[in-house]
Amino acid sequence: MRLPDNRKYAPAVQRNREPILEILEQVLPSQGTILEISSGTGEHAVFFAPRLRPRIWQTSEPDVSSRESVVAWIKNSPTDNLYFPLDIDVSSTEWAVKSDRFLKLVPPINAIVNINMIHIAPWIACLGLIGGANLILPTGGILYLYGPYKQGQKHTTSSNEAFDISLRAQNPEWGVRNLEDVIAVASKENFNLLGIYNMPANNLSLVFQHQ
Repeated sequence: MRLPDNRKYAPAVQRNREPILEILEQVLPSQGTILEISSGTGEHAVFFAPRLRPRIWQTSEPDVSSRESVVAWIKNSPTDNLYFPLDIDVSSTEWAVKSDRFLKLVPPINAIVNINMIHIAPWIACLGLIGGANLILPTGGILYLYGPYKQGQKHTTSSNEAFDISLRAQNPEWGVRNLEDVIAVASKENFNLLGIYNMPANNLSLVFQHQ
């Protein structure tokens, strides 16, 4: 749903924002800049930023329409530690090195948050996200991923299986990813898995630390 001022509304945000915030408060560094990859509507950003002070929350979004929504949400609920979205496409690791835009951020990025993207993007976006995070994050930096996952190549619930079928019908390159595959990619890119948390609606929070 889109509101009159370009704000989009995602009903799932109302259900998952509090549980996600609970995890973020536990695992994020106590200060620094958090880069949100694929900010979507922008609703998560305006909810998290004021509650995660003194951290800076830097949004990003590759889709023009969604980026307009992020801007509209920030204008509607401004806070001094919430920044307008960067145009970042993680379909390759080039996003992390093609400019000095991240070097300009003060304080520097020490955490990356990605919510509900990996399953509605080609697998190459997952590879680019984690590969880019390896280039950007300092030792000890945190990578947080949220979404549905298969485990042992099998769906954990019938609803996740139906969701996966629906996604692949929209785009054969989309789909619920296998948890072990994502962990393997992260390990290859110098991330250790710190924890897996059960979340609402059969989703998981994955927390990695950069080595």
